[in-house]
Amino acid sequence: MLDTALINKHIGLNAKMVPFAGYNMPLQYSGLTDEHIAVRSNVGVFDVSHMGEFIVEGEGSLEFLQYVTSNDVSKLYIGKVQYSCLPNGHNGIVDDLLIYQLSENKYMLVVNASNIEKDWNWLMKYKPENVEMTDISGSTSLLAVQGPKALDVIKDLTSLNLEEMQYYTFLEGIIAGINDVLISTTGYTGSGGFEIYVNNENAEKIWDAIFDAGRQIDIKPAGLAARDTLRLEMGFCLYGNDIDDNTSPIEAGLGWVTKFSKEFLGSDMLKKQKEEGVSRKLVGFELTERGIPRQGYLIKDQTGEEIGKVTSGTMAPSLQKAIGLGYVKRDFSAIGSTIYIEIRNKQIPASVVTLPFK
Repeated sequence: MLDTALINKHIGLNAKMVPFAGYNMPLQYSGLTDEHIAVRSNVGVFDVSHMGEFIVEGEGSLEFLQYVTSNDVSKLYIGKVQYSCLPNGHNGIVDDLLIYQLSENKYMLVVNASNIEKDWNWLMKYKPENVEMTDISGSTSLLAVQGPKALDVIKDLTSLNLEEMQYYTFLEGIIAGINDVLISTTGYTGSGGFEIYVNNENAEKIWDAIFDAGRQIDIKPAGLAARDTLRLEMGFCLYGNDIDDNTSPIEAGLGWVTKFSKEFLGSDMLKKQKEEGVSRKLVGFELTERGIPRQGYLIKDQTGEEIGKVTSGTMAPSLQKAIGLGYVKRDFSAIGSTIYIEIRNKQIPASVVTLPFK
């Protein structure tokens, strides 16, 4: 089990630690609901240093990334970030990821912790000789400072113009006296904020500076449990739950990052799927009676026939209602459709709703 560079901070805060993607990670500190509400209304800090980071550089970098990812990498510019997928060539997803354009012919890929080795091996299969790849995951710490007051906490720690940053952009500079820090605005909570990439040796210094700056507004550490409920309220996919090697981006509602203006690995198959339609779709739903949906629960129609499965579900702390994501047969995917979640052998009615949940 690996530790992040901030393990001593978590232990000092009496965090409940759990194994996750090969790392010893904080699940919660003061409690899921408390941390969730702090991020929605104020500011919370996540240690997500378990995420993977690869540097891709060289003359062939753009062409390489265009082929192995689903989105149009040519639309990037220095300082811009893009959400994308690694298609597996068989209508499935190797991983979802972020692509940062650091400079001309140089990019950073941010991949899911559980897929670091898998993604690395996959990319190396297709990497041409004029591209170099470096795995910096083990030396890089990542903090996510999330919430409507995140700017208030960080702005005095740097001369970077954070106020003017647009969604899905990044800057590099000095933060809390530390050089070469990358700060971005990609967010996974739906409450705004920043992600800070820093070398492991400076992670504790950044953490301390952020908490010192946020003490007056009751900044809180937040764990993986709150991160999951926050992202689910927004309807964001989690790899391994809502998307995987057996789900296509078209089925998962990720057609917006699947660009057929270029050719990429498996693009012909996905284009055909988009044109002909899919047999199932990922939908958001709200229970209309009491119950909590969980991953793997069956979804049925009014006759009791199985029409799908829940991929993510929870009692949403901000909304005070039971919500979930799941794949259902296309005929049941329209907004307003009634579906039934099987919970302890009972069929609990639910309504298909638009995302994000409200």
